[in-house]
Amino acid sequence: MTDDEILAEFRAADALLEGHFILSSGLRSPRYLQCARVLMNPERGARLATALVSKLPGEVRDAIDIVVSPAMGGVIAGHEMGRALGVDALFLERPEGVFELRRGFRLEPGQRVLMMEDVVTTGLSSREAIAAIGRAGGEVVAAASLVDRSGGTADLGVPFYPLIRIDVPSYAADALPPALAAIPAVKPGSRAVA
Repeated sequence: MTDDEILAEFRAADALLEGHFILSSGLRSPRYLQCARVLMNPERGARLATALVSKLPGEVRDAIDIVVSPAMGGVIAGHEMGRALGVDALFLERPEGVFELRRGFRLEPGQRVLMMEDVVTTGLSSREAIAAIGRAGGEVVAAASLVDRSGGTADLGVPFYPLIRIDVPSYAADALPPALAAIPAVKPGSRAVA
């Protein structure tokens, strides 16, 4: 899939939004890719996951035993990656503010994990998820996401494979350009801003 074809999937789902958005990092942005909308259609989700799997180097694909994703945003993306890879998919939750496996999910010691996100902006949630996977006994061999909006700057500490990298500016709340500051801000994501 080309970048244009990937963005066409987002547009077809009304998932490429324009306005003033508060990201889970607390940063502000004039554009937002709502992965929940693009993944609400199972066929579209399967197409995107299959396209992402095709971007993984063969040695990475072959090394993955299981997919683990952070809730809430990564659950469907992780499930679709598990399906595309032919492996199980688990998810992490934050019942006390720190990611952990629940619901009877567990990793075998040394089990090789693909950590799957929907969107990476700063990489903070991804690094927190990777740490939780390590505490649970897993070994993260790579991370992936549908969208990398970090501009390629997110360092997750493991090889990182996004389906698409987009260059969308983000700003601190106290450093907004006037045109963005004039638009009311909305918080479309699943995680409360710290």
